[in-house]
Amino acid sequence: MPEETVVLENDISELEKLRKALDGFGAKNNLSQNTVIEINLVLEEAVVNIIYYAYENKKERHKIVIGLGFENEVVVLRVEDDGVPFNLLHSPEPLFDTTVKEMKIGGLGIHLIRKLANSVSYHRTDGKNILTVQMRKQ
Repeated sequence: MPEETVVLENDISELEKLRKALDGFGAKNNLSQNTVIEINLVLEEAVVNIIYYAYENKKERHKIVIGLGFENEVVVLRVEDDGVPFNLLHSPEPLFDTTVKEMKIGGLGIHLIRKLANSVSYHRTDGKNILTVQMRKQ
């Protein structure tokens, strides 16, 4: 599946490397600016969650591997990390019928991923979390 692979370290400064890679992927594949923005939002939310929550020792270096490709005109994103097991599909939806002060912190990024994607799947293999997101081109 992956036509391109982007390897990041678990450091927030790596988001710029991700953005540049996505701009290049979008240009090479004639994706609309809107599609590239949505792909960037989804991947940035996933990567930020991995950086902040997946590793007990924040100083230890880990690789986050992102695959970018297509299946039948659908953009397929694959995010792989060796952090603690985390299936975002089991995370509850945030409650939007409360005031901003009553809302719990967290969960909005996962909500955004679910809403922008056509499908989201997760599995854990060989000590790695593997998140696959499919998005239609616009």
